[in-house]
Amino acid sequence: MLADLTSPAGADESVRTRPAADWIKTVDIPAADPARADRIKNGILWLLADEQIIHRDHGYDDYSRSVYKIVDRPGLERGAGIDLQFDPSRHKVTFNHLHIIRDGQVLDRLAEVKFDIFRQEKDAEKGVYDGWLTAHVNIDDVRVGDIIDFGETYETTPLIGKDLFFSTFSTEWDEPVGLIRTSVTWPAAQPLAIKPRGTKIQPVVTASGSDTVYLWEIANPKPIKVEENLPAEFPAWGSIDVSSTASWQSVAGAVQPYYKPATAFPAAFAAKLDEIAAKYPQPGDRMIQAMRLVQDEIRYVSLSMGSGSYIPRDPATVIQSGFGDCKDKALLLASALQRLGISAQVALADLDKGRALDQHLPAIRAFDHAIVKATIGARTYWIDATNYLQGGDASDFWQPDYGFALPLFGNGQLEKMPSPQLTSPSVKVAEDFSFPDKPDGHLTLSVLSTYAGADADDMRSSLASRSLSDLSDSYLKYYSKRYPGIESAAKLEIFDNRDGNIINVRESYQLPAQELAANDLAKNFPIKAAALGTDLPTPTMVDRAGPIALGAPIYRSHAITVSNLKARFSGEDMKNVVTPYLSLRSSWSNTPTTFEVKWDFRTLATQVPANAIGDYLKSVKDVGDNIDWSFNFAYQDAPEDLAPVAAPDRSKQQVISGLLLVTVFVGIPLFMAFRRW
Repeated sequence: MLADLTSPAGADESVRTRPAADWIKTVDIPAADPARADRIKNGILWLLADEQIIHRDHGYDDYSRSVYKIVDRPGLERGAGIDLQFDPSRHKVTFNHLHIIRDGQVLDRLAEVKFDIFRQEKDAEKGVYDGWLTAHVNIDDVRVGDIIDFGETYETTPLIGKDLFFSTFSTEWDEPVGLIRTSVTWPAAQPLAIKPRGTKIQPVVTASGSDTVYLWEIANPKPIKVEENLPAEFPAWGSIDVSSTASWQSVAGAVQPYYKPATAFPAAFAAKLDEIAAKYPQPGDRMIQAMRLVQDEIRYVSLSMGSGSYIPRDPATVIQSGFGDCKDKALLLASALQRLGISAQVALADLDKGRALDQHLPAIRAFDHAIVKATIGARTYWIDATNYLQGGDASDFWQPDYGFALPLFGNGQLEKMPSPQLTSPSVKVAEDFSFPDKPDGHLTLSVLSTYAGADADDMRSSLASRSLSDLSDSYLKYYSKRYPGIESAAKLEIFDNRDGNIINVRESYQLPAQELAANDLAKNFPIKAAALGTDLPTPTMVDRAGPIALGAPIYRSHAITVSNLKARFSGEDMKNVVTPYLSLRSSWSNTPTTFEVKWDFRTLATQVPANAIGDYLKSVKDVGDNIDWSFNFAYQDAPEDLAPVAAPDRSKQQVISGLLLVTVFVGIPLFMAFRRW
């Protein structure tokens, strides 16, 4: 993981306590706005958030002051403890003051402050070790009604790009705050780039000797509502970027020297590359084999400490240790591809906010991931070396879409990564039910699930991390909830065509006839396309202002065949659901003994605009309604030698769903389904 993190051995891990430096300006504490008392969260009323930044040689100092009032009991838990998180290799932290204002009196508690410093690797289970430290102080004798006022200064010395500066701050909060104040003092000879996002607020700019002071003051901003499922490109709240550069080339240039492809490898690894070159004359095939070599044989571990936050380890070291993080593996893969005659380089990306990179000013901290850009002829390939067990060939293997990426040896510009396009279902499920033909027989169920593309990669990864027994049990658990008494009839079968990137999973079940008769299951037999549209986001639409992100494209199909029936069944009330954002299309067919249904579901857009959310939410409900049905498969057509009787009204068939339907004219298709509410 490319991260702004570190903690080398022997670093000074203490937090000093001393008054603020002379350059720091003291700001009066503003009064709270009583009209916004109903927006207070967790018992804390924020009065002041003040940040003051000033340059120094090869770094800067960052002073932050927080003032809040504890208004009720829950605020004691939140407000009586202070955590300072820092990176001891590039931060020196000074705690400047701690005041409790009670009944108009200022109680100075700085002399009583004692920090407990600990290291908490919150992502260790993911193989990420960042080395950040937390300094915690518990404030004694805090009461409801107290105002807490404290400040700290971070003396920051960047490890990479020492002359680069970047800061960002929010101009809006989701709770009341009396004043948001930010100032940056920087040499006038080095004017800063400023980029607002989601706001029109501009700084007040003044001169101070040879420096320029940029000041933003936002008094009593209206609290915003943070909405769920927003696209990264949509600003959830107003913010301001401040940077020493407006050129992404400055960022690439700062880290470029550390990402030059290696030319020497350990003998065993070099032999593997030579074997690939001899066996695969086509560059595309070589690329895939090199990708698999690095993905599958080098495990993921991120020791992102000190300069390791930005600088990859030498590929030879990575090979010998058998592990690496994203930047280690990306450099190793780029180097391997170069040896195989393929143009390749490391590119920086962001997993969560990459689609909004072009909306921000350049910064090293804008990235949290490293990938590879490879070029064969006129075609560009993007490869994530931290994946593993990928399938496919150069024409169809899954390529990541993180929005934008910054190739380190390109033209110094962000490049848009192509979005995947699905032209056929990537997940196909076929369920075949056969009803028993004798009283002591069994209903049988055969399920064939087919995964392709990215879904095949995900399934292959899942299969590698789970036992077949565990996976089989989870499938059986799903079916036993719908069909009580069902049991496995054969072992789970897995067929993996890695080069074609197709995985087939076959399941077999049986249900005794007596279980089918119990609780009238045959008369109320459920069929459902479980994986279609059921994981779409459904946030509240109350006062919604932003669009809904639908995520990666989805294209899936589900087919159900029910055979050995005693009547002809219809799916004529199954509806299509088609909007600009999603599509569910259903089809059905029948014979006197067989009923078949097929659903195709796909998303048609990456997001839904705010003004269409009502229609979208309705369409999601409609999808759910039209993929879950029940049939009375116990029904039998009347013998041909019996006189026909009048058919019941069709609307009543749908309303009185639990009743056994009466006989209708022989030869007329009978609709026997009703929705599961």
